[in-house]
Amino acid sequence: MALKRCSELLSRHVESILDALPEGVFISDAQGVSLRVNRMYEQLTGLTQAQIEGRNVRQLMEDGVFDCVLNPDIVRTGRPTTHVQKLKNGKKLVLMGFPVFDSQGELCLVVTFARDVTLLGQLQDQVADQRGLIDQISNQLALVAQENNDRSREPVYQSRAMGHVLDLLRRFAETDATVLLLGETGAGKDVLARYVHAHSARKDKILVKVDCGGISEGLTESELFGYMPGAFTGASSKGKAGYFEIANGSSIFLDEIGELPLAMQTRLLRVLQDGEIVRVGSSQPRKVNVRVIAATNRNLEESVAAGTFRRDLFYRLNVATCRIPALRERPEDIGVLASHYLALYSAKYRKHMTFQEASLDLMRSYSWPGNVRELQNLVHSLVISLNGPDISPRDLPSQIARQEEGLTGYSEDILHPRPFKDIFADRERDFLKKAIEVHGSVQKVAELYGIDRATVFRKLKKAVPAAKATH
Repeated sequence: MALKRCSELLSRHVESILDALPEGVFISDAQGVSLRVNRMYEQLTGLTQAQIEGRNVRQLMEDGVFDCVLNPDIVRTGRPTTHVQKLKNGKKLVLMGFPVFDSQGELCLVVTFARDVTLLGQLQDQVADQRGLIDQISNQLALVAQENNDRSREPVYQSRAMGHVLDLLRRFAETDATVLLLGETGAGKDVLARYVHAHSARKDKILVKVDCGGISEGLTESELFGYMPGAFTGASSKGKAGYFEIANGSSIFLDEIGELPLAMQTRLLRVLQDGEIVRVGSSQPRKVNVRVIAATNRNLEESVAAGTFRRDLFYRLNVATCRIPALRERPEDIGVLASHYLALYSAKYRKHMTFQEASLDLMRSYSWPGNVRELQNLVHSLVISLNGPDISPRDLPSQIARQEEGLTGYSEDILHPRPFKDIFADRERDFLKKAIEVHGSVQKVAELYGIDRATVFRKLKKAVPAAKATH
């Protein structure tokens, strides 16, 4: 009697019991007809009992109300199952369905419990995004770290001119001012940008380098400032951080800044003025703390006059400006640079090679239109193409080696003037030596050139101490 009374009590209050459960409940029969949902299910889905009751779960799925249902699988297998269901409102529900059997062992009902995991899914997506961003940054920083650890990028010099440049850059480095490096292509702007960073308070963080001339105009904005998920066709669904965000707290080297399109110059000006960037596809600014080091081989004042470079950006950049002298303006550095690169590449390819002094003399006299980069590439080529051990004048490219034909030393005399009579005496002596080698005797030379033998001997013996000291 007591058991019957309990059963009746449960039957009377079954709906209240279902509504008290903290999870959504969806009950359907063996044919898939919807029978009952509880209050939590209505709250989760926005669907009421009146909208669902009597409708078949297959029809609900065909109408797009659900993207999946468990009833058919459970009826077919007689076993519990689990699935994730996505609703029209964007919510994600974890469905856990269970079969209910009657007294004859026949499946009569399917009870499905629904739990909202939307927030969990969002957190998982955010974690995935962060992992993707970490991987992206790690890959970029690995490349940057490899460059930063390359000892061949340390300044190598002997000239007073480069000594003055490095003194100036050390003073710049102690501040947080924007640095502008001016110089011809290949003059060493990359090395000196790293030098500034290495002597700054940000030296413990990675310097991020951006080749402004190497990014296509259509991608410049997204590369520099990043973009939001789905900001444009082909954009990653996770979005992407730009170079300025990656460099936050460190320094960014904007190489060939004169190549930036005008639209990007405006965006860069905002970074310099306000310390803010805005990702493509977003309207929310993000604060960044980045020290800018810029470089160009262009004359920015001429670019401003021509309307290809913003005047206000030029003034912002032109705070701590340093001009890097071309290699032809500092011939004292040619020998030490050539020897430095020779040692570097000889070690790399396990060779032992040295320059003959005559080869270095010719290299010092060459104008090096490609500057240090041209010199480095030449030495690299010599090491991989020659067996060694000595690199003689005949091993040098024709544009350098042909200077041997009576031209050696002129560049040195022009850059380091001395009395003209001493220069002329050297040239006379060199000419007479070569003439004697060609014609075979002093007597023959004297006859051919209309001078007496005593004059030839005197000019050959004449010493010029200043010339020796210079060389």
